[in-house]
Order: sequence, then C-alpha cells, then structure tokens
Amino acid sequence: MPTALITGASAGLGAEFAHQLAGRGADLVLVARGADALAELASELRESHGIAVEVITADLSREADVDRVAARISDADHPVDLLINNAGFGLPLQFADNDIDDEVRHLRVHVEAPMRLMHAAIRAMRGRGGRIINVASVAGFISRSTYSACKSWLIGFSRWANGEYSRDGVSVTALCPGFTHTSFHARMGLAAGKEGVPGPMWLNAEDVVREGLRDAARGRSVSIPSLRYKVIVAASRLLPSSLTAGVARRGRV
Repeated sequence: MPTALITGASAGLGAEFAHQLAGRGADLVLVARGADALAELASELRESHGIAVEVITADLSREADVDRVAARISDADHPVDLLINNAGFGLPLQFADNDIDDEVRHLRVHVEAPMRLMHAAIRAMRGRGGRIINVASVAGFISRSTYSACKSWLIGFSRWANGEYSRDGVSVTALCPGFTHTSFHARMGLAAGKEGVPGPMWLNAEDVVREGLRDAARGRSVSIPSLRYKVIVAASRLLPSSLTAGVARRGRV
C-alpha cells in the first residue's frame, strides 16, 4: 500500500486528507502537536479501514521536531509516497501589533518546516517517484500581512519544484483553497457570513481535499479547488495590489 505523511493531521483539512486517503487504502503517518487527538484519529482510521497508521507528536515550530519528521520521511525501509504539508495557524492581520516571537513561529511553521520536509521528501522520492501537496491559500495571490507572504512563497516554490523534479518522477502541488469550513477558521472566531464574507464564498473540506488529490495526481503545480476562486485569482492579477489588499482586510483565508 502507498504511505502518506500528513502534517497538521489532527483536525481540519489534515484530518479530511487522512479520512479520504484511508478510504482509498493508503497507510498513514499522522503528525500534529496534540497527542490525544492524533491517537483518537489513528484508532478510528485503523478500525474503519484496516490500514496501518503511525503517529508522530511534533511541534513544527521546533527544529528538533521537524528533524524527527524529516528522518521518518527519509527512512528508505519505510518509504513515504505522498507528503502533505498542511500544518499551520493564523495570526491577526496587524503585523506591527503582533508579538514578533509569534510571527517568527508562524514563519517557521508555514515556510521553514515545509521547506525542510520537502527537501527530505524530494531526496527520498527522486527516481522512485512520489507526490507532495503543500496546503497554501488563495491568500498567497493577494498582498496581505505575513500569512499571505508565507503562502505566496509556498505557491512559488511549488511551481518551481514541480517543473524541476517532474523529470525525476516527483510532483509538487500547491493546494490553494479559499474560506473553508474547518476548525482553522473556527479557532479565529470566523464562520460563514462573518467579517463580510458571504456564505457562498465558503467551501467544504471534502471538496477541497478531493480536488487537491485529483490535481496532484494530474501533476498540476497549483490547485484552486473552486471555479469562483479561480475567477477571483485571475482578477487579482489585473488589479492594483493596493485595491486587493484593501478588500482582503475583510476576512482571513
């Protein structure tokens, strides 16, 4: 069976990736900070799908924990066929008012950790093949604080890496959803209709994950899992950044 390693696997899109991949018969390596939530999810998936599930409790803002996850990816005796960089968290949009240590931790989780894990995965997958999905955001196409900047980096690097390493059988896809019904937004007190974001702009996690897996299988470097968000991204390229940044203040994607 193929094996997928998912960071931020205990909730939100990470848990949805775990459920859908388990349903397809994939074995899993689940990574997150919460040991109890991971253990509960792993037990549920083993019982429901009869798959092998490993658990790694790790805080990806800590270098030692990232190194442990990278070592698992590099284990040639137990290869990982699909890496899903999903771990992340949000901060208020007012950069100058945020604690700088929180911003540094945010950067480590959203940029440094995925970069380190991609490095380990590409080195291990070259020649035998494999896939990487980096969960980014449509925010990466819009100028808006450090979250947008982190996701923009992830999109740009995924595009380059997909072209560079496809010749070695490795695909890299940046999955860019918009507002999605998950605990990510709930933890920030957001829901459909709040912060000026109308209900139709919200996506279902099941659809986001399903289309992301489909686009990764097709070798696409960027996956935007919604026609309406495809239109928004296309329009953002034609509008001045000052205008898109003003609109973006209304919500967090």
